[in-house]
Amino acid sequence: MARHRGLTPEDRDLWARVARSAVPMHPERPKPADSEARPVPKPVAPRPRIPDFSIGQTAASRPAALPSPSSPAQRLAQQPLRMDHKTHRRMALGKLPPEARLDLHGMTLAAAHPELIGFILSCHTQGHRLVLVITGKGRGDHGPLPTRPGALRHQVPHWLHMPPLSSVVQQVTPAHYRHGGEGAYYVYLRRAG
Repeated sequence: MARHRGLTPEDRDLWARVARSAVPMHPERPKPADSEARPVPKPVAPRPRIPDFSIGQTAASRPAALPSPSSPAQRLAQQPLRMDHKTHRRMALGKLPPEARLDLHGMTLAAAHPELIGFILSCHTQGHRLVLVITGKGRGDHGPLPTRPGALRHQVPHWLHMPPLSSVVQQVTPAHYRHGGEGAYYVYLRRAG
């Protein structure tokens, strides 16, 4: 067991400097006779009062709520129609069969992006007009890093509207339930020319 030796002169000097800088918690209490005069701290400004409220008075109106984030299908429905109305209607009803399909189920965003670019550009050069991109609904997407459920479902429409795909993609709409519903997209391509 170590023997108690007391404070060294350096420790006493350091403690004296710390004690001089300390501010008393209760300045109204009497000070011990041997204490030096210390500056009294400035009083803290009081907190703002809560306004008076009487029974029967109406409360102030709440600020407008922020709009809830829309689903990818709602955002795509708000986009202008850039294709023939009849063809779009047949496609939305699931009556046009896709000429090719890409299944991105289970892929990471990093793996899916180049796969999507290669697939869309390849389909465009082959002259396909309607292709199906399956993303999945994204229910069980739990990994070590936090990601929103259905990350592919949310990201694929953005990728389709960015270069290099934006030059070949004419319209993107959610697929009919027989082709995957909200877990898939119809991608209508421009004519190869």
